[in-house]
Amino acid sequence: MADTSKRIYIFDTTLRDGEQSPGVSLNIQEKLEIARQLARLGVDVIEAGFPIASPGDFEAVRAVAREVEGPVIAGLARMNDRDIDRAWEALQEAQKPRIHVFIATSDIHLKYKLRMSRQEVLEAVRRGVARARGYCQDIEFSPEDAVRSDLDFLCQVLATAIEAGATVLNIPDTVGYATPEEFGRLISQIRQRVPGIDKVRISVHCHNDLGLAVANSLAAIENGALQVEGAINGIGERAGNAALEEVIMALYTRRDYYGCRTGIVTEEIYRTSKLVSSLTGMPVQYNKAIVGKNAFTHESGIHQDGVLKERTTYEIMNPAMIGLVQNNIFLGKHSGRHALRSRLEELGFKLTEAELDKAFARFKELADRKKEISDRDLEAIVEHEVKHIPEKFVLEHIHISTGNRVVPTATMGIRVGEELKEEAACGEGPVDAAFKAIDKLTRIPVCLKSYNLNAVTGGKDAVGEVTVKIEYDGRVFIGRGISTDVLEASARAYLNAINKVVYEVGEENLQQASTAQ
Repeated sequence: MADTSKRIYIFDTTLRDGEQSPGVSLNIQEKLEIARQLARLGVDVIEAGFPIASPGDFEAVRAVAREVEGPVIAGLARMNDRDIDRAWEALQEAQKPRIHVFIATSDIHLKYKLRMSRQEVLEAVRRGVARARGYCQDIEFSPEDAVRSDLDFLCQVLATAIEAGATVLNIPDTVGYATPEEFGRLISQIRQRVPGIDKVRISVHCHNDLGLAVANSLAAIENGALQVEGAINGIGERAGNAALEEVIMALYTRRDYYGCRTGIVTEEIYRTSKLVSSLTGMPVQYNKAIVGKNAFTHESGIHQDGVLKERTTYEIMNPAMIGLVQNNIFLGKHSGRHALRSRLEELGFKLTEAELDKAFARFKELADRKKEISDRDLEAIVEHEVKHIPEKFVLEHIHISTGNRVVPTATMGIRVGEELKEEAACGEGPVDAAFKAIDKLTRIPVCLKSYNLNAVTGGKDAVGEVTVKIEYDGRVFIGRGISTDVLEASARAYLNAINKVVYEVGEENLQQASTAQ
């Protein structure tokens, strides 16, 4: 086996570039939850956000910097004083802060976006990197659209960044244009032509517009890159970023070829993927490498026979390596609180007493409807029903009347504090009727943007998992709900999203907006 002494650093941008996926909006608590899981995963750097982008982004970066220990915490900034100062303000409480500054270097960006000359860009890099270095010792510099930049100018910019104090040089394929061979060659040429390159770490940030982000990242490693940037599940703008779980497992599974190691706790990969999918409302495609539902599923008789005789005939990875453990012990309605706590701890969930109380109550409720509760059901209970913001509106009861020859009608009972409120509404279908009844009860003018239903497990008594996205005042809120009854799951998801509106906007602001209308 090849020497694996070369250390590859993993830079996670799920909370920054990943959150730029269309329709994704995470609140501070959700970002903290993901950041803590990324720390358990063992990533080296968490890019927590873009502090200048909005007050919410600033507060989220500051919260992650203050509360998450272990990884380096990075904040993104454009190459100007205001951005850099704001980034440091958000990061200054971090155990290990990093300011990540960037500016475009391709002629097309200089001409049409920045309207700057090459000399002006060089001066901006010199001033910006030096200003950032005045705040902390760890400075990352990215020449945006590096792949389409003139190589001589790119090398000049990188050398200037090194002179000004950059410690990491990140080479982005911003629009996912490169092929593996040419991207690897670019990294090799940079290593040969940039003075002082041996003093810094080379990083790469590849987008997936041509489906080559992971391949390009691995090609860069072969040519000397020591840091890879990407997002869990490959989420991000347009077609997304390099999927970190794919890069990590490629390096591990083919360590005989790449001769590299990472500091990743691979057994946390599946749990991290599930959490990100749940909180962002972005389902993982079934045939997705490493973490997809079908990644370790065999339907062909020949494959099934081979795997039963010897797993390695058709599986190059053990699913346990990513934390996907198949447990044949099912919990049921006679199982106690201690058994539930033990199983949740085995699955990696550390709950407070209050959270365990909520999980146990929901578990018992589900167990009355479902003979056996699987690990996937338990994960859904915790991810969808326990780790939630305070609820102003609580679902008490739901009654649906529907059919192909009747008008769908929903009667809803929602508890607001000590008061039980009830309303009925008709709709185009049962879900539409339920949502209209909820709108009458909550009186918050939201717009449904998307609705997604998945089965958590198989069988007639499968738990339905519903994710909705609603819009209020131009902001998107994601709600999730589970139940063996998909209509109940839908109502829970919609109420969860509305409760987020109340929590984040504030009841007083909602009342003022209602009065203004």
